[in-house]
Amino acid sequence: MFWSSVLLALRAIRRNLLRSFLTILGIVIGVGAVITMVTLGNGATRAVSDQISSLGSNLIMVRPGQRLGPGRDSAGAPRFKASDAEAIAAQISSINAVAPVANKSVTVVYAARNWSTTVTGSTDAYFTVGNWQLADGRVFTKAEQRAGKAVCVIGATVRKELFGDRPPLGDELRIKNFACEVIGLLQSKGQSAMGMDQDDIIVIPLRTLQRRLAGNQDVNTLMVSAQDSGDTDRIMADLRLLMRERRKIVANEDDNFSILDTRQIAEAMTGTTKVLTMLLGAVAAVSLLVGGIGIMNIMLVSVTERTREIGIRLAIGALEREVLLQFLIEAVALSSLGGVVGITLATLASLGLAKIMQVPYVFDPGINLLSFLFSAAIGVIFGYFPARRAARLDPIDALRHE
Repeated sequence: MFWSSVLLALRAIRRNLLRSFLTILGIVIGVGAVITMVTLGNGATRAVSDQISSLGSNLIMVRPGQRLGPGRDSAGAPRFKASDAEAIAAQISSINAVAPVANKSVTVVYAARNWSTTVTGSTDAYFTVGNWQLADGRVFTKAEQRAGKAVCVIGATVRKELFGDRPPLGDELRIKNFACEVIGLLQSKGQSAMGMDQDDIIVIPLRTLQRRLAGNQDVNTLMVSAQDSGDTDRIMADLRLLMRERRKIVANEDDNFSILDTRQIAEAMTGTTKVLTMLLGAVAAVSLLVGGIGIMNIMLVSVTERTREIGIRLAIGALEREVLLQFLIEAVALSSLGGVVGITLATLASLGLAKIMQVPYVFDPGINLLSFLFSAAIGVIFGYFPARRAARLDPIDALRHE
């Protein structure tokens, strides 16, 4: 009985291919929109998470002032010293490395080319803390750091703007009033989550920057890399106590520094993208309901057109449940076919849009399966009323229908 009902339903769909296609169009659009929105949202979330992870491994940043970001009140707060980083490394457990960082915006020159960029002064720990990998060359030696030698490691953007296709290792570029030998080239990281070019960077020993560019011993930021097994909250609490002690802040005074865990930024930003993804998915799901209404409308028309056929089936002994099953299967087949076509189109659209938006394509089997099951459920829900109406027709009245 079941397979004969399936055969009759498919035969009825095949008789009106154009109408069947227009019927499932709403389901196709709905399923395709939901999957595409969720897939692109997941890709954006992955991209934000990867970009923040590229800043450093379990990175904790300590900066002067009580607020972070633009407008932070760091003007009156004392800067750190390199000895603060040494104290953190010696007195706080469960950390991988600590890097004191100072920055200076300058124009660098090589041959006839010049480029405005940021020069970062730090130790060799900076490359560990910041998850930097070398594409070529080496980092600073301990002797170069102690002596404040004029050596530098450059990012991919600086290499492109100053050297073009030439290998930069061994050449010298001019930073303000001194020549600096290029000893290393960093692998590209691309843009950060804030839209900044992470490859537009030159790293030199901290003492070199302090003596030749800054003219002071100040450190702008302390970058701390926590171990994977370490308790970040405890490390941040220990950092706060140590910095208050070293900066001689008494009990009733507020901190004149800020401590930020980049994982908090990642959670906040990925949380925002997830909410937006859910919102867009919910809006797109409305079109699925519209598609379901379209199926119900066409099925009601089909019942009216085939009233005489239904009457003949009932008159020769077909049961009401057989007629009900036939029309229900027809509705489910239409909606399921729409779901399959929608999933296919959504996959193609997601691949193309992910490449255009420069976000990773993240296949989510859950949303694909859920969308298909939802489309099939719409066929059951919106096809039941027309199917019940067909099953309850009086055979005599149906046979009289013109």
